[in-house]
Amino acid sequence: MDPVTIMTALASGALVGLLLSSFGGGGSVLAAPLLLYFVGVGDPHVAIGTSAAAVAATALISLFGHWKGGRVKWPCASVFAGAGLIGSILGSTIAKVIQGDQLLLGFSIAMVAIALSMFRKPKTTGDPDVHLDFRLLVRLLPLGVLVGFAAGFFGIGGGFLIVPGLLYATGMTMAAATASSLVSVSLFGAATSSNYALDGLVDYRLAALLLAGGFVGGLAGQYVAKLLEPRAQLARKAFASFIILVAAYVGWNAISSLTAVA
Repeated sequence: MDPVTIMTALASGALVGLLLSSFGGGGSVLAAPLLLYFVGVGDPHVAIGTSAAAVAATALISLFGHWKGGRVKWPCASVFAGAGLIGSILGSTIAKVIQGDQLLLGFSIAMVAIALSMFRKPKTTGDPDVHLDFRLLVRLLPLGVLVGFAAGFFGIGGGFLIVPGLLYATGMTMAAATASSLVSVSLFGAATSSNYALDGLVDYRLAALLLAGGFVGGLAGQYVAKLLEPRAQLARKAFASFIILVAAYVGWNAISSLTAVA
């Protein structure tokens, strides 16, 4: 592994950790594209499997900081993550047999759809005292399975789906949803990367470098998250705009590769 690869992987990890800790799903969205287009990984499946492993570990590290800050709604987050685990295993199993560029193209389309929905202004600022009850349980379980499937299929932590899902199902605040999403990001990423590892589609050296960079970025992201808390709607729009930019780049590259092959 040459010095350029090491440095780009560390830098990618730092950016992933910063965004993941600040926005919940930003790091998950960016990890695989960074490995493909910045670090230089040639196989989309290896990029997906490796990024899933690194994002899961990075999310777990960031989760501890948010937990200490009292922002994680554990009952709701645990139900959502537990239901999504089944979906993530099924989704990643199907994804392994699909062409990499086709996966990336579908990933970019899903990113745009979710980002556009995030521009809508929430009707309320959210309930800071959300408690799990039967009504929320009925909402969280099916959404968790669906989001978990998408996370596993596209090989991402799924935070950009988890945050809106938690907001819709529970009505919690944006800050709580961002923090609580890290429970699912960790679990879905671990399940997806383990599934890919069974077929030798995880580069553990790159995953370790991403994790090292992500640790530093995650610490910085905890402070960014606190600064953004009073500006939840602005942060939401910035996050959505960022997702669209990444989606456009990923989609363009996927279409170019598919066209070249055809």
